[in-house]
Amino acid sequence: MHILIDECLPKKLKQELHGHTAFTVQEKGWAGIENGNLLSIAEKEFDVWLTADRNIEYQQNLNHFDIAVVVLVAYRNRLDALLPLMPQLREVLQVIQPHQVVYVEP
Repeated sequence: MHILIDECLPKKLKQELHGHTAFTVQEKGWAGIENGNLLSIAEKEFDVWLTADRNIEYQQNLNHFDIAVVVLVAYRNRLDALLPLMPQLREVLQVIQPHQVVYVEP
């Protein structure tokens, strides 16, 4: 699975995605690109966009993009708060399909 990690998430989250190819938005040189444009670019290269933006489903028509979206829901976007979500995230990554939006929360 090719995963793009949104710039609102910690870069070290990438280390928790064993068995997947993951890049951060910053590594791709896409920092600051608006979500709609970012999804349009990302769908060509990635299977999943990992974000913490809980409103993305209401801001973008995700059916227009050939990419799945996983929203990590935690009390803050720091690695220590996100680590408890990793087992559930790993399960989601095994079954998620394009156009799906999945919220991973405690």
